[in-house]
Amino acid sequence: MSDAALPPLTIVEIQRRVGAELDRIGSVIDELGVLFAEAGEELSLVGGPVRDAMLGRLQSDLDFTTSALPDVTERLVSGWADAVWDMGRSFGTIGCRKGPWQVEITTYRSESYDPDSRKPAVDFGDNLEGDLGRRDFSVNSMAVRVPSRDFVDPFGGIVDLAERVLRTPGAPEDSFSDDPLRMMRAARFAAQLGFAVAPEVVAAMTEMAGRIEIISAERVRDELVRLVCAPHPRLGLTLLVDTGLAAYVLPELPALALERDEHHRHKDVYEHTLTVLEQSIDLEHRLGGAPDFVSRFAALMHDVGKPKTRRFESGGTVTFHHHDVVGAKLTRKRMQALRFSNHDIDAVATLVELHLRFHGYGSGEWTDSAVRRYVRDAGDQLERLHILTRADCTTRNQRKADRLRRTYDSLEERIARLSEEEELASIRPDLDGNQIMAILGVGPGREIGDAYKFLLELRMDEGPQSPEAAEAALRAWWSTRPGQTT
Repeated sequence: MSDAALPPLTIVEIQRRVGAELDRIGSVIDELGVLFAEAGEELSLVGGPVRDAMLGRLQSDLDFTTSALPDVTERLVSGWADAVWDMGRSFGTIGCRKGPWQVEITTYRSESYDPDSRKPAVDFGDNLEGDLGRRDFSVNSMAVRVPSRDFVDPFGGIVDLAERVLRTPGAPEDSFSDDPLRMMRAARFAAQLGFAVAPEVVAAMTEMAGRIEIISAERVRDELVRLVCAPHPRLGLTLLVDTGLAAYVLPELPALALERDEHHRHKDVYEHTLTVLEQSIDLEHRLGGAPDFVSRFAALMHDVGKPKTRRFESGGTVTFHHHDVVGAKLTRKRMQALRFSNHDIDAVATLVELHLRFHGYGSGEWTDSAVRRYVRDAGDQLERLHILTRADCTTRNQRKADRLRRTYDSLEERIARLSEEEELASIRPDLDGNQIMAILGVGPGREIGDAYKFLLELRMDEGPQSPEAAEAALRAWWSTRPGQTT
């Protein structure tokens, strides 16, 4: 995939697209507009839905801004919507659902941060232009008044959208001071929309990167997930690294830009990583086609152990021994700091730790035992491991790339055959715990656990056993333990 700049749009095309989208959602915006107008309140479709309408991206989530205070908004929509919720009331937001449409209506507001606070102070505003001026980027600072459908664009958002560039409504320093998370959002929107970022915005992000530290880990995490799952993640990640933001939110990424020795004896690990990420995205069809954060983040983190393990050996070779294990530990630590779920942490760390396993078996001399262990250790991440291992081949040597691909094709065929024969996904010993206790005449405890592990290793090495063969092997193993007889 390519992150090359997309061609500019024409104003005529933008107007055509937004007209078509407003007609599509007209039943909702017109009804709501009349409802608020009759109550003497202003209402406007705003932000992402307006921007996406101009880009031809259909939405079912609609954001509005209004002069009405939350209590008034709740009263007005209660007789119109199918369901109403107020979890965002403290921020001035009332949510509701009307048929297939998810609607959020927020009172005009201004939002800013105290220099030492992690939480925004919310003040309600009194006009649409003021509300738009406090938004993150000009392409998100456009509105359509309803029911009149008058277009409001005080900061030139339509021009920036046509030119595919991100600018702030006012000075970027003021915008990022109000909410430092907007620096992360600049990178996310670059990745999401394929837009360039204006030079003055990049400069402000670089100067103010350290201010991101006042933002909670959870909010940073959520923006990072959106960025990684966007269509053009390289654009956003490169911006984070170039501005210094990555040094605060994902320091393992810029650390991959290792100083290259004068003889260029090893790959540019940073560029290799971004290429692996893109190649893993190209293989997501194996997971159903939707953006898969775990797969993508594993690709991004798979080599983060290299900086700590790089060694220059005699003869000019460069090694990174055990960077898979070190990388898995670094991945766990970073994801824990960003407050990811244990499930996601385990999944990504497992993939990072196993990403070299395939290369440890030569050019395909896999025993059945090795295949079983590969499947067992991957567990429910096997399909993602297939993707990561294939994506990790970035060699320009076409013969080598073809050889690796054929070898992995062979491995997958072996896995499929053994899975059909032996149900590899649920490998267990041929005797369960109760059977082991009955044969050995021993109650629950450490000895039974040891016996279970022995039988599991036997199953891995030799495949399925008959109950009689498994019992004989268990008795033989037990007889070798000091003081034990059966």
